[in-house]
Amino acid sequence: MTSVVAAGFDVAQVRADFPLLRRQARGRPLVYLDNAATTQKPQVVIDSITRYYTEINANVHRGVHELSEVATEAYEGARVKVRVFFNARETREIVFTRNATESINLVAHAYGRQHVQKDDEVVISAMEHHSNIVPWQLLCERQGARLRVAPIDDRGELMLDAFEALLGPRTKLVAITHMSNALGTITPAAEIVRIAHAHGIPVLLDGSQAAYHMPVDVQALDCDFYAATGHKLYGPTGIGVLYGKASVLTDLPPFLGGGDMIASVTFEKSTWNVLPYKFEAGTPDIAGAIGLGAALDYITSVGLENAARHEQDLLAYGTEALTAIPGIRMIGTAAHKASILSFVMDGVHPHDIGTIVDREGVAIRTGHHCAQPVMDRFGVPATARASLAMYNTRDDVDALVRALGRVREVFA
Repeated sequence: MTSVVAAGFDVAQVRADFPLLRRQARGRPLVYLDNAATTQKPQVVIDSITRYYTEINANVHRGVHELSEVATEAYEGARVKVRVFFNARETREIVFTRNATESINLVAHAYGRQHVQKDDEVVISAMEHHSNIVPWQLLCERQGARLRVAPIDDRGELMLDAFEALLGPRTKLVAITHMSNALGTITPAAEIVRIAHAHGIPVLLDGSQAAYHMPVDVQALDCDFYAATGHKLYGPTGIGVLYGKASVLTDLPPFLGGGDMIASVTFEKSTWNVLPYKFEAGTPDIAGAIGLGAALDYITSVGLENAARHEQDLLAYGTEALTAIPGIRMIGTAAHKASILSFVMDGVHPHDIGTIVDREGVAIRTGHHCAQPVMDRFGVPATARASLAMYNTRDDVDALVRALGRVREVFA
């Protein structure tokens, strides 16, 4: 393997930690380049989930027997790991959800129901994933409010002046991605928060992509909400995170009703549990939370900054290699981006690209990537997207280039 490796980062050892990377696809060694959709899981994460179900399986919080106490300790220990990973001020600011989509919906319902009224406005950007569009559309339709969209330029960068011009006395929330899943653009999140707060407007950042590519410090960002998803953090599916400032979460009504989110229930009235449990109705994904904690331990042991430097080397290498192929146009060329290579090829539909490279053992994503407005902005129906993670190598990029050569042969 040829790679520029940061000090202390051994990509060969990292790859050895991920058992699925050893399998074949279509009779060839698997080249997995669909990490923006979901990452593979290291053995320690798989082991942690197996251990929960084989050694400590029990429900949390409500039991006084030993298994319940051990399960609760492991579950709440995972919450502490999330707090540390994102540098939240307090553990009660970490709410477990199913995924980032549910985290955003939680805010749209709980915050939106309380704070967004008729003729108010919510501001998003033109590079959002559907999960950071549709919840706000539903909120605005329900409340009689208006959704406003900050534009992006031809490189896929947020136009900050135009964004600020949208903010006004009726703006009740800004919800913007930290990193685009379709373009790779890293938004100036801290500056977005600073501008919005200067207008007295809270900010939600969608960190689904950013959280596994760069260190995220929610206190430094000063965002009011941060949404992330476990399955892109090398953790299990079905577990997500919502960070919210305690001062903001405290005053919000519950999102879902049921067990564990209550303090008391009578037929006349119910009262709510303390943070974060007010937002965690019912039996949670205990194994998922424990698995996420193991994933964060793994990321920390590898060193996220070292991994990020490795990924940036791959991004530069891949960008140069793909742009050298005749007929390929890159979609998303922001100066500050990470690990996403979205492209189109003259005369070939992206779905055909994906099908042919799959026959060569290369897994990429094709389509609109749950970001149809981005496709509309760039005038394409879809793109092919190769997305990188810490375990990818230059050899993986070379395999993609060879597979794209096969695409060109087929459509010659």
